[in-house]
Amino acid sequence: EPTARAHGYNPDAPVVLDAYGRQLPAPNRFPSAVAGAGFGPLAGRVHDLGLRFGLHIMRGIPRRAVAARLPVAGTGFTADEIADTGSVCPWNSDNYGLDHDHPGAQAYYDAQVAQFAAWGVDFVKADDMLFPYHEREITAYARAIERSGRPIELSLSPGTDVSLARLGHLRQTATMWRVCDDLWDRWTDVEAQFTRMARWAPWQNEHGWADADMLPLGHLGIRAERGEDRLSNLTPAEQTSLLTLWLISRSPLMMGGDLPTSPPETIALLTNDEALDILWHSKDNREVLRERDLILWTATDTDSRTRYAAVFSLADTPSQVTVPLGSIGAHTSDQIREVWTHTDTPHDGHHLHLELPAHGAALLRLTPPGTPA
Repeated sequence: EPTARAHGYNPDAPVVLDAYGRQLPAPNRFPSAVAGAGFGPLAGRVHDLGLRFGLHIMRGIPRRAVAARLPVAGTGFTADEIADTGSVCPWNSDNYGLDHDHPGAQAYYDAQVAQFAAWGVDFVKADDMLFPYHEREITAYARAIERSGRPIELSLSPGTDVSLARLGHLRQTATMWRVCDDLWDRWTDVEAQFTRMARWAPWQNEHGWADADMLPLGHLGIRAERGEDRLSNLTPAEQTSLLTLWLISRSPLMMGGDLPTSPPETIALLTNDEALDILWHSKDNREVLRERDLILWTATDTDSRTRYAAVFSLADTPSQVTVPLGSIGAHTSDQIREVWTHTDTPHDGHHLHLELPAHGAALLRLTPPGTPA
């Protein structure tokens, strides 16, 4: 979209298309895309850095392709024949949905994803898929990825309270799926995730991942849909609680801030290897207690010896929290280490006493005597 701006989307946006109605990067925003090169040069540079390349796409087919009756690649159909003009995104007017009773609908997705594969795309975030749940669109997109011959990860969004009843279909089609609407740097948004992730955490595994949404940390709002250029409005304690919940519930981590201009405290949160171990090497993650302003989670390391616990305070003021060791799966002889501060946490053999700031959290590693570091 060559005229893209902050604070919302342009109506009747002049999105750049090829002759078959497939979106192309606008050269004024992506200079390496000149002369129809698409995202190939940029993806190649990213791959040279040892990283993978992803993009974001809206569900359906561009309205400009429909109005121009552009042909669908590899078929005798045109865009106006395969569009479902009654299926529209409530917040973005670029596209129509597709009529999946028409064979040209699948052909359009096949051609779009084939182009992504030719560019070297590794990850696609497909938007407007889960609100409401567009089962046929999701199936068609997953089929297009399979037909592309490239292992592309599919991320679906946004998922305002998407139901566990969809789990089987989600696992068949996607790598990850959002479980909420857009999450911003507001404590109310973070607090709402505790209930959602408690519901999804027992099902997190290599077959698919419930996504608690991007991390609104560090330097935000440079070109935001909402809000001005700013540092995250979450307090340091709230940022720690957010990341603690994402880790202990094994949500994918997708940084929403600008890394080069974010403060060192943000980078330290995102690069704490002791904390990240819990995301990478834990199982049986679950909420075990919710009592007034206190929430407890536990998990087990894949070594089956080390255990983890997270203690959250939802209180609006600092709190002194007493946690029975048994409630977090700890034993009287365990060493308990708080991984954010890299400090050992003493206990009396029966209870753990913590001082938590308002909306604060502690992330604990519990190790029996003799456990290798």
